[in-house]
Amino acid sequence: MKNPLGVLSWRQIVVTTVALPLVISLAVLAYAWPAARIAPRDLPVGVVSTGAAARGAVDALDRAAPGAFDVHRYPDQAAARSAIEHRDVYGAFVVAPGGVTVLEATAAGPSVAQLLDASGSRLAAHAAPPQGRTPTASGSVSGTASGAASGTAAAAPAHLRTVDVVPLSAGDARGVVFSSALLPLTICSILIALVVTMSGTVMPGWPRLVGLLTGCAAAAFAVYLVAQGFLGALPHEHAATWGALALTMLAIAAPTAGLVTLVGRAGLGMGAVLMVFMGNPFSGATSAPELLPTAVGDIGRLLPPGAGAALVRGTAYFGGSGSAGPLTVLALWSVLGLAAVASGRPTPADTGDNLLAEGRVAALGQEAAEGRGERLSLVREMPAPGSEERGRRP
Repeated sequence: MKNPLGVLSWRQIVVTTVALPLVISLAVLAYAWPAARIAPRDLPVGVVSTGAAARGAVDALDRAAPGAFDVHRYPDQAAARSAIEHRDVYGAFVVAPGGVTVLEATAAGPSVAQLLDASGSRLAAHAAPPQGRTPTASGSVSGTASGAASGTAAAAPAHLRTVDVVPLSAGDARGVVFSSALLPLTICSILIALVVTMSGTVMPGWPRLVGLLTGCAAAAFAVYLVAQGFLGALPHEHAATWGALALTMLAIAAPTAGLVTLVGRAGLGMGAVLMVFMGNPFSGATSAPELLPTAVGDIGRLLPPGAGAALVRGTAYFGGSGSAGPLTVLALWSVLGLAAVASGRPTPADTGDNLLAEGRVAALGQEAAEGRGERLSLVREMPAPGSEERGRRP
């Protein structure tokens, strides 16, 4: 029954008062809960020291935050730096009699670097010499000096020193461009899938494959031009970084297009939920997967947004180190999505639209035919001009 007064039906009232608030609450929870539970969980870090000093540093880290760090020991700073550059660890603590040096990589995550700085301060306090020593040594330990030697054995040691092994670019010193670009990148990838699969025309699989590949490549190039050419956030490995962005977008767009191909319009919503409301907040792009709740971080690594963030970060700043896992994840999502699209079946949405259009055309044709029939019958029933007058004449 039509609703001429425009009054909301009970179904619409239930949707607006129950379903929509529930969906919005789940979306807010998906983004806010992981961010509110950020804390280190088996974060891989290194310790450079020997003997009792190394054991003391490990014990101090464990006492300060039990289960927070996965500690790897290295014989010297060179080995620790190499581990950071190859993404085996996020940073390292060099414990020496003169103080503690924190080796970090802000390119791996500014929030992780801040965490390492705080932990380094606690280690320095733990490694400080006892108060019973000379006043010079005691005073230097209690401060935050950079500690230059005066040429004597009683010189003031450095309390805490920080070295950024792999820094962020000067154009994105806080890493906000990299972290904030992931959500629009995901949404644009879904829009590519929407344009390719919901065009309203039935076409075989290969044109859709071409549309996905070229669309993702062109969109990734535009993203790179903005991120690097305008903002200077991706300064290294230009071609490889563009390829990483394109593969990330393809790994998001292709599965979404595949879902639309297999199940119709509902596939678009399924892809949006999977990529936007799970993939983005679980990605760890603004922090690190090891700072999120364990299950959330593990899931995020297996979804395209999280794997894409790791791949782009590793390509742009670490020369591709540590990218094998993310590359495998993105390749699997892309292949599965493209295979679903290549099935070549018309989407239910397209079929439904075409059938509806054909039905309307048939109905209009039937109405036109009926109209022509009525006009013909009226013409037959109408008397010929002058027939009545001829009938009246004697």
